[in-house]
Amino acid sequence: MFTQRPFRGILAAPHSPFHPDGSLDLTAVQQQAGNLLQHRISGVFLNGTTGESHSLTLAERQALAQRWCEIAPGTGLRVVIHVGSNCLADARTMARHAEQLGATAIAAIAPSYFKPRSVSDLVDCAVAIASAAPATPFYLYDIPSMTGLHLSMPDFLEQARDRIPTLAGLKYSNPDLLAYQHCVNADGGRWDVPWGSDEGLLAALVLGGRSAVGSTYNFAAPIYHRLLEAFGRGDLETARIEQFHSAQVVQSLVRYGYMGASKAVMRHLGVPVGPVRLPLSNPTPDQETALIDELGRIGFFDWIRAA
Repeated sequence: MFTQRPFRGILAAPHSPFHPDGSLDLTAVQQQAGNLLQHRISGVFLNGTTGESHSLTLAERQALAQRWCEIAPGTGLRVVIHVGSNCLADARTMARHAEQLGATAIAAIAPSYFKPRSVSDLVDCAVAIASAAPATPFYLYDIPSMTGLHLSMPDFLEQARDRIPTLAGLKYSNPDLLAYQHCVNADGGRWDVPWGSDEGLLAALVLGGRSAVGSTYNFAAPIYHRLLEAFGRGDLETARIEQFHSAQVVQSLVRYGYMGASKAVMRHLGVPVGPVRLPLSNPTPDQETALIDELGRIGFFDWIRAA
């Protein structure tokens, strides 16, 4: 049986860094990596939702993956490369490239324009992608809020386990906690199921989650380290407080347009990653000022002092 060392702790989903004109800025990756290492991040999940993957060209996604894989050796950062695409041929190309780069793992969302109609169809898509990287662990990335695809993940694991030798688990960005429990416990706990909704991390931990992938870990990691440490020592009161801090931060970001606002926060903290690309929107200068003021009022800049 193919084995994958399960993820533990928190992995950041880095922003794809752009120059002010919107072109890809590979020179920014070194500073991004340094910031994550400073905040005890154990790995990165590249070219996913936070990375605006569907707004990048195939060449850009490969260039960004290559740059992170050049930096990661010797740092301890584990690199997961998201290769999902509406074009399965492109997904296979990126999967092969990720394996050549020595990625820790690959992940893929389901095609989301022409959608798989059944779990069986979804497994067929996953088989096509994973088989292009036969020595690299594969995670299906379930994020129905973005794909519009609502298929059973427990059923996926059951049907895929004998068809995808490299299957390691799921990157689970789905609010369905009932299904999450079944995934975490499927096949005696065999599968690695990193949790993907930062504002609900504590719930996932209570139900057996062991790791998480998220966007706010780029700039708010101390909150989550304290949450994990409190949970580990059985201090649920403190863990709840830290989880609510996360919820308040997410709510503020959503108010100003989550993706553009999160990049504005990175810039304010001295790790500029540029604007977002259309069709996403960036906050205006006045909105950015209001966002930073709001985060200050709720205590964010105190919360992110090193844990």
